[in-house]
Amino acid sequence: MITAEDFDVSAAWHVAAPYDFLRRLRHERPVFRSEHLGAYVITRYEDVRAAYGDPRRFSSAGSLTISRSLADETRRILGEHGSFLSSFVANVDPPAHTRLRRSVSRAFTPRAVGALEQRFRDLNEEVLDRVIPRGGGDLVAEIAHIPSIKLTARFIGVPEEDERFVQEHVKDWFQLFLSPQPPERQLVLAESFLAYLDYVDKLVAARAAEPRDDFVSLMTSLIGTELSHREVVELISTILLGGNDTVPNQLGNSVFRLLREGAWPVPPELVQNAVEECMRIDGASLGSFRHTTVDVEMHDVIIPRGSLCLLSTDSAAHDETVFEEPERFVIDRRNADAHMTLGYGIHFCVGAALGRLQLRTALEVLGRRLPGLRLASGAPPAAYRTSIVGRGLTALHVEW
Repeated sequence: MITAEDFDVSAAWHVAAPYDFLRRLRHERPVFRSEHLGAYVITRYEDVRAAYGDPRRFSSAGSLTISRSLADETRRILGEHGSFLSSFVANVDPPAHTRLRRSVSRAFTPRAVGALEQRFRDLNEEVLDRVIPRGGGDLVAEIAHIPSIKLTARFIGVPEEDERFVQEHVKDWFQLFLSPQPPERQLVLAESFLAYLDYVDKLVAARAAEPRDDFVSLMTSLIGTELSHREVVELISTILLGGNDTVPNQLGNSVFRLLREGAWPVPPELVQNAVEECMRIDGASLGSFRHTTVDVEMHDVIIPRGSLCLLSTDSAAHDETVFEEPERFVIDRRNADAHMTLGYGIHFCVGAALGRLQLRTALEVLGRRLPGLRLASGAPPAAYRTSIVGRGLTALHVEW
């Protein structure tokens, strides 16, 4: 039987099927220290939510920069950039967080988000026009990622000819900072990351000289008054991650779940709730890290001051005290949106409305255009990427 000591974030089961393990922990050891992770893991819904809502004791400062896993040579190559994300909105506490979130929120007004819906719908239609004659393919690589990458590029202000460059380099920096890598691989990823930072720097400079109607120009206009140059670079870089990685991963997870459950295509009136239930049961985010600022006692466990903690939203989303029969997919579950896959409290994802719009729109278009979508016969079993904090399929072979 797997025990708390076996909470190995590099193991395939950690991403693919951790729920029996997490259920036992919620009952027997709701707070425990993982030696593999080097952190305390908080598993119960009420405790995860309480920690999210208590930034004075559970600090976000440095929570996204898992650079402690970097080898010395990698740190030397990165230099000052080894603490990348140190000023990103999700990686700081108030009052810096309040200032940063206020600035970023200017770009995510309901009107601005709503204006992107038709463009995203068109992008999905264009992709399907190309792939439908093939009769099948890899949904992850050929369908799920492309519309989101293109929409994010348009929103941010990345030229179309640079989309592939950004996609590849965003993937590299995610692996470098948020996924365990051997030292030799770290060196390759570090060089890619520095090239990416140089690209974003030049994009900011170009918009400062010649503003356009895009996110880069809006944020660049705030340099010197509300934001620093580094803050703008980190904001741009991380929002590009969401569009190039997190949202398409959630779409792949969602389609895989719906196909396995025999729930495809989703009736239009259930799409919105289906999006929430898919995020709950197969979230693209597994949790968030925090550092304790004082000793914290929780369920007779003392978490020492300065400890790293994983708030396991993945476990919380399967907490049977909140979600009845949590391992069962219920497309019309009444409280499906009570999950914390998108965060909670002051750190609720600033791009949540756009992410939900993309997922809803993609399921609507895919369901209408590919009503006979099914898992490809004879395809290898679906596999997930190894990650500390994310769930995403490496491929999903389908037919229609």
